[in-house]
Amino acid sequence: MTNTNQSTEPLFQTFNSDNLVLENRTVMAPMTRGYSPDNIPDQNVADYYRRRAENGVGLIVTEGTGINHPASVSGASIPVFHGEKALEGWSNVVKQVHDAGGKIVPQLWHVGMTRSKGDLPNEEALPVGPSGLSLDGEPVTEPLTEQEISELVEAYAQGAADAKRLGFDGIEIHGAHGYLIDQFFWANTNRRTDRYGGDLVGRTQFAVEIVKACRREVGPDFPIIFRFSQWKMNDFKAKLAETPGELERFLQPLVEAGVDIFHCSTRRFWEAEFEGSDLNLAGWTKKLTGKPVISVGSVGLDGEFTNFSGANTTSLDGLVEKLDQEEFDLVAIGRSLLMDPEWVRKVREGQENDLLPFDKEALQKLY
Repeated sequence: MTNTNQSTEPLFQTFNSDNLVLENRTVMAPMTRGYSPDNIPDQNVADYYRRRAENGVGLIVTEGTGINHPASVSGASIPVFHGEKALEGWSNVVKQVHDAGGKIVPQLWHVGMTRSKGDLPNEEALPVGPSGLSLDGEPVTEPLTEQEISELVEAYAQGAADAKRLGFDGIEIHGAHGYLIDQFFWANTNRRTDRYGGDLVGRTQFAVEIVKACRREVGPDFPIIFRFSQWKMNDFKAKLAETPGELERFLQPLVEAGVDIFHCSTRRFWEAEFEGSDLNLAGWTKKLTGKPVISVGSVGLDGEFTNFSGANTTSLDGLVEKLDQEEFDLVAIGRSLLMDPEWVRKVREGQENDLLPFDKEALQKLY
């Protein structure tokens, strides 16, 4: 075992929760790549994930993968998580990562109303959402019926069952950034008056049913990670919860449904979530639920992800301090790992001067 750089030691302590053990606290954040021809992850994708496992990433969360619904993704090169060929591709990804000593979970995804009419791979499929509204609140399609909602819930459950069957180490459910599940959470896109709408707690019902259905399929010992955010793709200042009390009411139904770990998506991990406390969103989530949490947001870089022109490397001291104070349990690294598959190893060995700045060219290649 390589000696750990003392200044980053908290990043390289073992993580041990009820049903997940990781060699360190680093997580590869899910990042859409669009390099899966005909929606099938090929050997290039498997090699891309293997390189991160070989270099010591504690847990890999895959890019978003479409559940078994015709409108789950936009584009013919976004991977899906259903169908014999796609699942064979993911089985190879799992094998490659495990052979390299890593652990990996798929992120189960449906883009909802962010999909445009006529998008591939199913041009005839209409975008779907709780009220048929775009993120800007404009009507696009009819609201989902309760029967259609039930079918979507079961599609997530099928994905969870397949993940376990293929040997993944858990699942992550994508409930953030204005995609389908988040469209149910957000009052701007959920105007329903049935049990899937109403107040903030009522708007969690769809997610609650998904988590319960996934738990039913995978049993009590298979980790379920749930990713959520306050911000949306069209509104970086959006809030599901304006206060800690509201956040607690929002999270409690998800805890009771069976979420093991919360992945709390922010644009900048160092920013306080509410006035009067230095805790970020992950810190508040851990304090309110007692569950392990993943923090994320511009780790190791001086520019946030909304500026894809590039970003320089920066000190990890603030991150390590928060981790050492147990504000959060795990740290998801996005663009730094997109650019440099050796990022975790370099940090561990004290080679910060060798870390690569983020360049937009990384979006055009599977490094």
